[in-house]
Amino acid sequence: MRDAPEETASFRERPPEDEIIYFVLPDRFENGDSSNDRGGIKGDRLTHGYDPSHKGFYHGGDLKGLTEKLDYIEGMGVTAIWFAPIFKNKAVQGPKGNESAGYHGYWVTDFTSIDPHFGTNAEFKAFVDAAHARGMKVYMDIITNHTADVIRYAEGDSFDYAYRSLSDFPYSRRASDGTSINEGFMGDDLKTAENFTKLTSSDYAYTPVIPDAEKDVKVPAWLNDPAFYHNRGSTTFSGESSRYGDFAGLDDLYTEHPRVLDGMIDIYASWIERFGIDGFRIDTAKHVNPEFWQAFVPAMVETAEAEGIPNFLIFGEVYSDSRESGFLARFTRRDGFPSVLDFAFQAAVRDALGRNQPAGVMVEMFDGDVNYEGGQETARTLPTFLGNHDMGRFSTLVKADNPGISQEELLDRVKLGHAMLMTLRGSPVVYSGSEQGFVGDGNDQAAREDMFPSLTDSYNDNDLIGTEATTADANFDMQHPLYKLIGEFAAIRSKHAALRGGEQVTRSYNDVGPGLVSFSRFDPETGREYLLAFNSSSAPISVKSVIGYDARKLETQSGNCPTEVTAPGTVSLELPAFGWCIARVSETAQ
Repeated sequence: MRDAPEETASFRERPPEDEIIYFVLPDRFENGDSSNDRGGIKGDRLTHGYDPSHKGFYHGGDLKGLTEKLDYIEGMGVTAIWFAPIFKNKAVQGPKGNESAGYHGYWVTDFTSIDPHFGTNAEFKAFVDAAHARGMKVYMDIITNHTADVIRYAEGDSFDYAYRSLSDFPYSRRASDGTSINEGFMGDDLKTAENFTKLTSSDYAYTPVIPDAEKDVKVPAWLNDPAFYHNRGSTTFSGESSRYGDFAGLDDLYTEHPRVLDGMIDIYASWIERFGIDGFRIDTAKHVNPEFWQAFVPAMVETAEAEGIPNFLIFGEVYSDSRESGFLARFTRRDGFPSVLDFAFQAAVRDALGRNQPAGVMVEMFDGDVNYEGGQETARTLPTFLGNHDMGRFSTLVKADNPGISQEELLDRVKLGHAMLMTLRGSPVVYSGSEQGFVGDGNDQAAREDMFPSLTDSYNDNDLIGTEATTADANFDMQHPLYKLIGEFAAIRSKHAALRGGEQVTRSYNDVGPGLVSFSRFDPETGREYLLAFNSSSAPISVKSVIGYDARKLETQSGNCPTEVTAPGTVSLELPAFGWCIARVSETAQ
């Protein structure tokens, strides 16, 4: 029988589907060293970026604090930690009067070093070593699509330059006067070093200008050359501009350029070699050309293997609000991603538990697993989640979907969401604070509350679930009902291989409204069946579900479960509102 994760000879032998992932923004988790709150930068908040009273600035969390709280994280059954980017960022950027800070980590200037607001490279190494000593993997959040906003354009000082297309502004004409430039360049469809040597002028759409104070701010040094950026203005998030435009004003890297590809491979291979990390979550993956990923991903896997790191997980962020998997699957088939964040799962659970759609929406979503490269086997490795730091917390979304919902019902719906997350196919991701009942005001900055005592008024007036605490308190309560629930399910997953890597089969579901949806999962070694049944309705239900014809008796793992089948092939279920049954078939027909 396949060993449980904690019994494996090495944590690195665990396949991706065995992991329970905890996602954290270091700045908002725990402040272990107040001396680095300003990142060693003098001046006011518009210089160093530190203002714990403002939701858009640094609050003081760091690597030392994260390391000190590993007991708390491990106590929930977490086996892998994924954190927002911790590379050195531009501390503050944005138009006058609307500035914010790089506390989130997505405005990188130095891709080789830890941001001093979070600590040092040595402290990062200490964190990785401490996590590994506990058998926990470490996933870095990385960016290849863009850098911080440094490049300006001579055509005007704006933070929102209109996108200029390839057809209207070809590489062969200077934007300012229409003169011929870049003679012999055959466009970026020809991705050879020889072709790109002929791209000598970067002013084909806009005229890039780098302020004197920032001419050498980016590391490695090649990143300071505007030739390695698209320089076409702001993306509209559709069509051509989705890959060639600046994402929220950030300098969009020319990822079609061989020098950019080679440079990014060197940068991120170095993080694997220096620190022995276990995987990458890749930001804004859909905004980069497929050929980049087709070379980058194999290079990272090869580097990891050379360093003795098997099962190196690479999962792309392909943002979507649809439960249809076809869009996500494209990136596993065409671009070569081994895995992607499962936005389809998130959308389906929200539809079922927030928007009160038929329970069968879950089935429709899982039916799309065949679309992924590798089909259902790949689908079992996808990191699944309920909410995140961009779209908002699951509790926030469900509350928005159900105006006037009581705290008790909101907690019940969120509990059921976690029961699904922890038992259905995929590798579950818990966003820090969710286990403490955080309920935010919205998305983005409004969904990034502090775990340590917050000084941010817009956080501290939130009404949390499952607790009397507010975000003005430290929220590391290991007795919180959601923390305990996640830990209980983590223990069940650890004990039963069927709930990690087992095949999943749809059994019964309500396709006209909220109610029953059930699945079976099977032990990958013994074939033993497990029944997973969920009630998405606000009322108790008495229903029957299909089960394997050889099943006779059941052993409850969690929830309300019967002890035996009603007849071969069927089982009667009594599920409370937003209840569940997780059961193992303990006896079969002889």
